[in-house]
Amino acid sequence: MTAADVIDCCHALAACSEETGRTTRTFLSPPMREVHARLTRLMEASGMQVRMDAAGNLRGVYPGMHVDAPRLIIGSHLDTVRQAGAFDGVLGVVLGIALVRRLAGRRYPVSLEVIGFSEEEGIRFGVPFIGSRALAGTLDGAVLDRTDADGCSVRRAIANYGLDPAAVADAKWRGPTLGYLEFHIEQGPVLDALGLPLGVVSAIVGQSRFAVTFTGAANHAGTTPMDARRDAVAGAAEWITAIEREARGTPGLVATVGRLDVVPGSANVIPGSCVATLDVRHADDEVRTLTAARMIGFAGQVAGRRQLLVHVDPRLDQPAVPTDASLRARLEAAVTAAGYPVHVMASGAGHDAMVLAPLMPTAMLFLRTPAGISHHPDESVLEADVAAALRVGAMFLDDVAGVS
Repeated sequence: MTAADVIDCCHALAACSEETGRTTRTFLSPPMREVHARLTRLMEASGMQVRMDAAGNLRGVYPGMHVDAPRLIIGSHLDTVRQAGAFDGVLGVVLGIALVRRLAGRRYPVSLEVIGFSEEEGIRFGVPFIGSRALAGTLDGAVLDRTDADGCSVRRAIANYGLDPAAVADAKWRGPTLGYLEFHIEQGPVLDALGLPLGVVSAIVGQSRFAVTFTGAANHAGTTPMDARRDAVAGAAEWITAIEREARGTPGLVATVGRLDVVPGSANVIPGSCVATLDVRHADDEVRTLTAARMIGFAGQVAGRRQLLVHVDPRLDQPAVPTDASLRARLEAAVTAAGYPVHVMASGAGHDAMVLAPLMPTAMLFLRTPAGISHHPDESVLEADVAAALRVGAMFLDDVAGVS
């Protein structure tokens, strides 16, 4: 597969969507079946043995020279945010397949496994990394019992897909491994501003996520005086302003309220309930956790002033994760050998690599994101950058596999 082939494949997979004319593909939704079918055909044509584990992860193994050969894993996720671009996640899976395909039957002393994780974004069930958590053995019953907007649990979604939720524990990685490599678009403007095609990731910043529910009293919008209202959305709005002020005053920190669910949601009714999501990120875990605690404290202060109730549901507390120093050095060497400048950078976005890092050595290679646009239909990559990633990936694999 050439760089152009990789890009074409990603565009074709973007059409596998829950919404006509735009890309939305959540955990084990119907369009995921077509994605799995297309990638299975590519994997098999590349000489891989393909299976799907009980968490819905698509796994293609390219055997090494020996049955007991240690394994290097290449992966990323196949789900998307709502109204997504064509490259977030899936590019890393297709690049992995392309690297195996270039071997044309040649065997390494190590085996390779390409994994398309079933879920990373957290869109359908409000918790991210379902796929990689299963591989890491950290997918617990509380996550399996979470429900989506239609009342379907993760456990039921797995069963509806024809998989066995009782076998999710079997998805955990147990064999010898050399590590995990993830290709991913940067999803930010740094590489584009520097005019660089690639970046070697040194660490992934920590994340805190919450769902914060403000509860007031729904009432008639026309007959209820302003001083008699207990407006849940007005309370959430005041809280959001306080969050933005706090985040702007904390260097290196970003905080986002990305979703509001309002009940009853009518133009002529005072909102009685508002659920707001909060996402807080920083490279320093102490700064992140202390700032997030202050932001949650603001919610209580706002609720007290406005005679509202507030409930906080913690969704994620993910520490900052450094990549493996040895694999990172080999990746940097491959970038240099391929003739590209080495730029080492932290990732502000979360990735499956951070979930797998406690289990195995991890490395990540970023590709430039033109104009820094991601999580948007205008998300793109440059063909030359994809070609650069393929060249670097091939050199990295030869080095890790001990091939001169």
